[in-house]
Amino acid sequence: MNRLSPKDRAQVIHMLCEGNSIRSITRVLGVGKNTVARLLVDAGKACMSYHDENVRDVAAKRIQCDEIWTFTYAKQKNVASAKAAPEHAGDTWTWTALDSDSKMIVSYLVGGRDAEYALEFMDDLAGRLANRVQITTDGHRAYLEAVEEAFGADVDYAQLVKLYGEAPEGQRRYSPAHIVSTRKRRVEGNPDLDAVSTSHVERQNLTMRMHMRRFTRLTNGFSKKIENHAYAVALHFMYYNFVRIHQSLRVTPAMAAGVTDRLWDISDIVALVEAADSKPGPRGPYKKKGA
Repeated sequence: MNRLSPKDRAQVIHMLCEGNSIRSITRVLGVGKNTVARLLVDAGKACMSYHDENVRDVAAKRIQCDEIWTFTYAKQKNVASAKAAPEHAGDTWTWTALDSDSKMIVSYLVGGRDAEYALEFMDDLAGRLANRVQITTDGHRAYLEAVEEAFGADVDYAQLVKLYGEAPEGQRRYSPAHIVSTRKRRVEGNPDLDAVSTSHVERQNLTMRMHMRRFTRLTNGFSKKIENHAYAVALHFMYYNFVRIHQSLRVTPAMAAGVTDRLWDISDIVALVEAADSKPGPRGPYKKKGA
């Protein structure tokens, strides 16, 4: 099998990070579909491992958390009738924790949306922070016990609870319901209620949908395997944190957070992939229930 050169690998990875689908990359670059898919897996593993080892002791002040929905193989309501649906077909949620000041994604997790995943997510976040922080989440009940278990009393935690009205008549299928009011609720510690917000992490949801074809609604670009979905998420956050200059910060989020002192390039991600070729793979890309 022919091996892609570092330059070709950089082109493929860059196009993946800018929202191109695997098939569009094969058409533009003339690279085989399986080659692109294998590179996505290799890059995702390398980025996942680097994030796990190096995004530590982050000196954040305010963390915003959210979950973004998509699906794997088929929508949840269609899984039962789908042919040869894999084990983790259906709803797929990506949990994200964003530093409000540096805009860096400190922690993320791909999986379900129940209490088990919430605890795994919060445990991971707690292990990456260097100091006490203020955390804001939405009103998802799973966060309550998860934050308590992961942080105890060493956190200032509030929820931004949103109350929704009806979606516009005739647009219920594609348009979200209107937010009619919000309520800030102190849960633990002494959070600054003026700073209670999820607007930054929700804006990151748009960035994810724009930069990952798998998150684009009403297309056939959705993930067919949850493993590949998780690797695509890992690659995206590596690119977002270390390579892409944030428009308002004028530096990358990783530079703003003090995690790195230089601007990364796509070639640096390629170097991670090549360095990891002969090393054992990292832990799994998502948490299996009961594991």
